[in-house]
Amino acid sequence: MNGSSLISRTLKLKNPKLLLLESCSTLSHLKIIHAHMIRTHTIFDVFSASRLISNTIDKNFLDYALQLFYQIQNPNLFIFNAFIRGFSESKNPVQSVYFYVQSQRLAIFPDNLTYPFLVKACTQLGCLDMGVQAHGRVIRHGFESDVYVQNSLLNMYSTFGNIEAASYIFRTISELDVVSWTSMIAGYNKSGDVESARELFDKMPERNLVTWSTMISGYAKNDLFDKAVELFDVLKSRGIRANETVMVSVISSYAHLGTLELGEKAHDYVVRNKITVNLILGTALVDMYARCGSIDKAVRVFEELVEKDALSWTALIAGLAMHGHAEKALQYFSDMVKTGLIPRDVTFTAVLSACSHRGLVKRGMEIFESIKRDYCIEPRLEHYGCMVDLLGRAGKLAEAEKFILEMPVKPNAPIWGALLGACRIYKNAEVAERVGKILIELQPEHSGYYVLLSNIYARTNKWENVENMRQVMKGRGVKKPPGYSLIEMDGKVHNFTIGDKTHSEIENIEKMWEEILGKIKLEGYTGNTADAMFDIDEEEKENAVHRHSEKLAIAYGIMKTKAHTPIRIVKNLRVCEDCHTATKLISKVYERELIVRDRNRFHHFVGGSCSCMDYW
Repeated sequence: MNGSSLISRTLKLKNPKLLLLESCSTLSHLKIIHAHMIRTHTIFDVFSASRLISNTIDKNFLDYALQLFYQIQNPNLFIFNAFIRGFSESKNPVQSVYFYVQSQRLAIFPDNLTYPFLVKACTQLGCLDMGVQAHGRVIRHGFESDVYVQNSLLNMYSTFGNIEAASYIFRTISELDVVSWTSMIAGYNKSGDVESARELFDKMPERNLVTWSTMISGYAKNDLFDKAVELFDVLKSRGIRANETVMVSVISSYAHLGTLELGEKAHDYVVRNKITVNLILGTALVDMYARCGSIDKAVRVFEELVEKDALSWTALIAGLAMHGHAEKALQYFSDMVKTGLIPRDVTFTAVLSACSHRGLVKRGMEIFESIKRDYCIEPRLEHYGCMVDLLGRAGKLAEAEKFILEMPVKPNAPIWGALLGACRIYKNAEVAERVGKILIELQPEHSGYYVLLSNIYARTNKWENVENMRQVMKGRGVKKPPGYSLIEMDGKVHNFTIGDKTHSEIENIEKMWEEILGKIKLEGYTGNTADAMFDIDEEEKENAVHRHSEKLAIAYGIMKTKAHTPIRIVKNLRVCEDCHTATKLISKVYERELIVRDRNRFHHFVGGSCSCMDYW
């Protein structure tokens, strides 16, 4: 037993009540010991008082600890460090800075335990300037070589995305540990340099679960969802059991990829490994099932959640909206409000989107007006965009344009884009031309607006304008991104793009499509070339349209699945009218449910009809 431990033990024996502090579990128990210390005057012994305060802080009774602090005449460094530590992990980290300043005013010299938590408090506050000042104090007091202080600074700079400062500190740490490596990996991920993060990850002499989680999360947050799930597979192959944090990133990745089968396996992994489905993981599961096209399972998971917050309700409402179940979305919104939860701004975006997809103009207007009136939330641009979309889809183009011009905030490109999309539906070239010019000025590099305006011109037989738009695109070097469609088959994702011949079974797939084409032509399919490229002849247009990526994906799905099995497709662009018409007929001829997730929503094709009611 060392000297300090012996002194501590001796003082505790002088006041045996201090030995009870370790086993205290409630505030009332602490108060009993506090009262005893007051009666016996041991509260005036700084060591005894500091142990009482430290235990009170450890048990997160911070308000009571503050009351104790003001009874201490000469607080020592141990007490100040306890408060700096305690508040750095609280909802009020600015108090850590306050206690540090107070200790300096009393000329109490800090030690290496002071600065890691002071820096952590600055990180929690999201204030880099304050963190830099703390770094200056570290150097001033000679703790810049202490590994714990260095790790706290590394974590701070990484969290703020200051990769240059983080890299410098990382290089100066003499004994790198798992915390150092993980913080640097997190910093690279934060800055978007995922390749450097992976290089460090692969070089690490040892990793813990936090490191794995950091790298998997980094991939997911940088939209490298396939990489996230690949690394998850490596983790499992090493016999490492994932936790809630890892599974949130993995399940969110499957949600974005739209891979239901793999998402279900991830859910099964959670159940088999008895991973606690906390609020965040539960919400991720609801979102995953909704995004992967299984809205029934999303509802089931939501109903089984022990705890629900505004975000979990929003995930379900948004999922129902995407699938065209506006009435159910509105019912869940009503149920949410009845529970006493206050809707968030994203909740209103989801509800208004539901109204938009179903054309519920009056209900949408009522909800929009309630945002500020009933919930004191200032409507965001997303809410205004939903209203423009709602009015536009209902054919109220003049009202939609008027709504935009009278908005109290400056409209952005997506808001004008919603109106341009409505012009496409209702073939209004006059309004489209005005809106298109505004959009091209706002975002001259965005190909979608040029293409959409060109297609509107084509539908109204304004071919000279079509050619002019094409020349503008060429002159500015604007290119339309290639469309692709994904289909999951036996746990593997197959990617199809127009003109791509790399798939190992492409010949059989094209033969299958020709067979499908022949059957739907007997049902009246002719091929709509209005949305095709407008600088090729009609024969080439028809061939290009017939080879759109989702058609190849559907053909592959029909080839590889049993009769009556649902087929799920994920597409990166909006479904064109020709593919929409063809898919409706395929669902009728082959008696299949075809579930297509495009950039905007889900389309459930059954028996020759679509859940969007041709309104998307």
